[in-house]
Amino acid sequence: MALAHGGELVAQALAAQGVTTIYTLCGGHIAPIYDGCLNSNIAVIDFRHEQAAAHAADAHARLTRNIGVAAVTAGPGVTDAVTAVANAYQARSPLVLLGGAAPLNRRGMGALQEMPQVGLFREISKASFTVEKTEEISARLHEAFTVALTGRPGPVFVELPFDVLFNIVDTSGPLPRVTAEPPAPEVSAVQRIFELLRAAQRPLLLAGSQVYWDETHQALQALTEQTGLPVFSNGAGRGTLPMTHPHHFMLARSAALRQADLVVLVGTPLDFRLKYGQENWHPDGRLIQIENDPAELHHNRPAEVAVVANARLVLEALSEGLQGVRYDDWLAQVCILEDEARAKVAAWTALGDVPINHFRFAAAVNDFADEETILIGDGGDIVSACARVIELVRPGQWLDPGPLGCLGVGAPFAIAAQHLYPKHKVLIINGDGSFGLNGFEFDTAVRFNLPIVSIVGNDAGWGQHKVRVGDPFQNGV
Repeated sequence: MALAHGGELVAQALAAQGVTTIYTLCGGHIAPIYDGCLNSNIAVIDFRHEQAAAHAADAHARLTRNIGVAAVTAGPGVTDAVTAVANAYQARSPLVLLGGAAPLNRRGMGALQEMPQVGLFREISKASFTVEKTEEISARLHEAFTVALTGRPGPVFVELPFDVLFNIVDTSGPLPRVTAEPPAPEVSAVQRIFELLRAAQRPLLLAGSQVYWDETHQALQALTEQTGLPVFSNGAGRGTLPMTHPHHFMLARSAALRQADLVVLVGTPLDFRLKYGQENWHPDGRLIQIENDPAELHHNRPAEVAVVANARLVLEALSEGLQGVRYDDWLAQVCILEDEARAKVAAWTALGDVPINHFRFAAAVNDFADEETILIGDGGDIVSACARVIELVRPGQWLDPGPLGCLGVGAPFAIAAQHLYPKHKVLIINGDGSFGLNGFEFDTAVRFNLPIVSIVGNDAGWGQHKVRVGDPFQNGV
């Protein structure tokens, strides 16, 4: 047994989970956590805004496939981080937000920065709770890590009142590291998937974020090379199969979906990015869903087989069960569709107009980037264009906000990436609107000697909106 204050217990729990860094904006309510981090060799990166600190923790989680931790002070510190938590929830990222709070013995009396914080996060997190005893910090944080990493990854908010952090108690040390056990698919479901794929003439696979989180890249490559199954990707799935691979396609997804008689959807929701599983899909096409979130099964389109399982285990089983099955004729058709779409984009990238168009901008970025470049997409039109041109070649090479479409992630994501991978180049692709939201965090990058770079696609206005001639804002918003 040893004596420790609450901040020490927090830091010890983080260190036991393999957390090397917390992202924060310094505040008095959470001061003991900093003290604990210094004693546990956990780096503290101090931002100019809590939203940016929490975005950085989100990126840390994605890049390490572990929890990412932000610590913010009470009241406005907590509310400033709400947007980042909402973004992490939609993007399936295990961010753990530690929020300071007024002392428990002053609760309801009107203490400095007191407000009901836990309820703010209940609809945009996997769990939200208060630690009410210093002795319970280790166990409650272990619970938070378990919830964040199990099943569909996602954020957790942990409120740590001032007195809980400052109290000194006997401690027996932190609990062991949380590791999520990969759920195996039901044998009957795998057998049915075999049957559907053996009968299909024009199947394709859509690789979403779960392919990245389940470290499925090797199994994915083995499956497509063995069968000739065409692959498209989105979200964090981009780069899990190199986009230069002859079986990966970037531009022909809509055309291929209109013809596909079977779609294998791996860990991505049927949301606006996939036209809700309705528009541009073959009306009689069948669907196989492999998910870590039961709520996504049969959402917007009924699936022939819908299974909650680890994606790597499923794809490895498919490679074993589909020996001798090939889709070469269909693969050749998708290649033709892709070549037609690429020719249209290539015509834009070849234009020498000044100012340059979005696709030429993207082509220049693609020429500059190499395998060791981490790319951060932060914007609207400009990022959409770049996603159609830039060829990613490894998992985790591309980060963007995810389906919430949250602008302002660029500098925070880049700071976390450069901190974690100091030998890599980190490049932000900003729109002129997105840069303004957290551009001041370049000060943070300078203070922590993190040489990130942002290239801004400046079209002098919001490219999705038409402005009347003579409007006082026509030269920019």
